[in-house]
Amino acid sequence: MQKNNVKFEVLHLPPTNTNSVLVSNGDEAVIFDAWGRADDWKRVLSGQGLKLRAIYCTHGHPDHISAAPGLAEEFNVNWFLNSADNYLITSGNGLLDMFGLPHILDDYKRPSKLPVGTVEILPDIEMQIFTSPGHTPGGVMFYFPEYKILLIGDTLFQDSYGRTDFPGGNENQIHQSIHNLYSMNLDDDTYVVHGHGMETNIGWLKQNNPWFK
Repeated sequence: MQKNNVKFEVLHLPPTNTNSVLVSNGDEAVIFDAWGRADDWKRVLSGQGLKLRAIYCTHGHPDHISAAPGLAEEFNVNWFLNSADNYLITSGNGLLDMFGLPHILDDYKRPSKLPVGTVEILPDIEMQIFTSPGHTPGGVMFYFPEYKILLIGDTLFQDSYGRTDFPGGNENQIHQSIHNLYSMNLDDDTYVVHGHGMETNIGWLKQNNPWFK
């Protein structure tokens, strides 16, 4: 999606497992859920002539943060994660092995504390941050009201919701988080980018996801 100089891109960097999002305004950019290898992200940024300003992550599982510490260090920018998920950062190196990705080492660049509320991530781009625990204790969603775009992470998928059988998962919490989102009464045409799988919108979820209520 593009409006004036502002562009939202859903990217599937190899290995193509996670929906990462690149938001840019002119030559400045922010990455959401930086999965994959830092070198691949550097090529994307360089190819589009973009300067990285920050990285935000919906939660701390390795398939949403694998490139974040390295990119943050390389470009001397902050990467943001809800501190409730900090304990997950190096716990998923076994999964990274499965995908042939480098480990997040013990001396990784630490994340900055994620704010809650409204944040200007780039000039003229504001997002609202909402906590959505359940899949992990520190799960969050990012909502861009001007653009009607919601980055929902692994809280909710097209016809299901995020797993709660991983360490820190909580079935009651995720259902409450989904209910809280439903109660926000976002417009039906709000574009929803899930952590995995195809994008939907709020109206589609109302009609097709039995847990979205």
